[in-house]
Amino acid sequence: MRYVDSFSFGTRDVGNVDIAFRRAGDGPPLLLLHGFPQTNMMWRRIAPALAEMFTVIAADLRGYGDSSTPDSDDEHAPYSKRTMASDMVRLMSDLGHDSFMVAGHDRGGRVAHRLARDHAERVQKLAVLDIAPTAAMYDQTDMRFATAYYHWFFLIQPAPLPERMIGADPEFYLRSKCGQWGRTEGAISDEAFADYLRCFRRPRNLHAMCEDYRAAATIDLVHDAADADRKLAMPLLALWGEAGFVGTHYDVLAEWRQVATDVSGHGVPGGHYLPEEAPDETLAALANFFS
Repeated sequence: MRYVDSFSFGTRDVGNVDIAFRRAGDGPPLLLLHGFPQTNMMWRRIAPALAEMFTVIAADLRGYGDSSTPDSDDEHAPYSKRTMASDMVRLMSDLGHDSFMVAGHDRGGRVAHRLARDHAERVQKLAVLDIAPTAAMYDQTDMRFATAYYHWFFLIQPAPLPERMIGADPEFYLRSKCGQWGRTEGAISDEAFADYLRCFRRPRNLHAMCEDYRAAATIDLVHDAADADRKLAMPLLALWGEAGFVGTHYDVLAEWRQVATDVSGHGVPGGHYLPEEAPDETLAALANFFS
């Protein structure tokens, strides 16, 4: 059955923002967090199967999808990963889940990493998809990284420079970015792309996404530095696209073993968009890890 038909849609007020989410299943709770520049629709190819084993909650991060886009501040604190992680803890509490498992792709993986740091007692297991820790990626910046991940340095420029430039033709930018990172033609369906574009072209969403990246280059690094000597204890699964930049330029398991004690994982075929490019392999890995 199609994801949008089999999952109920809802929003919850988690304090100062509304978080949109889709939910299905009745097993142990599993939170799924999407990345940039997407929405919860990125899980559409694997979420229905996961819902046969778990209670799956696929949420839109604040600033993305149909969640709220609150105003930011000079420190970008409203879009820090600490704040975004707190949204998800409150959402899961409101849905009746005191502890849960979480999988995050791209930006969602960075939120999930912070969630596990700040709320270790709530997170049973953590899966991160196609990322290395933020601080490590910044620390190892070289020409290859700056070229492939130029958006990390473009989106952090002071407002409204990136917002105005992208806003002049958001569909062009979105197609370019998805095409740059993906390695599997047709992996992002027309239906999914339309949902990503629907939200990406909204000025408030676009500004919020830039604020997400501005926070990652400032306040998030401060929070990461404060935790540098403290490793995560819960089991952590790292997956990456074998043909993507992360998989070809980092020793992913070694990087995550710098911040966690119980790390496993492997590559899957394709590029950055694991649940869309390699749904069978990604599903099998997540189902095995979380079961």
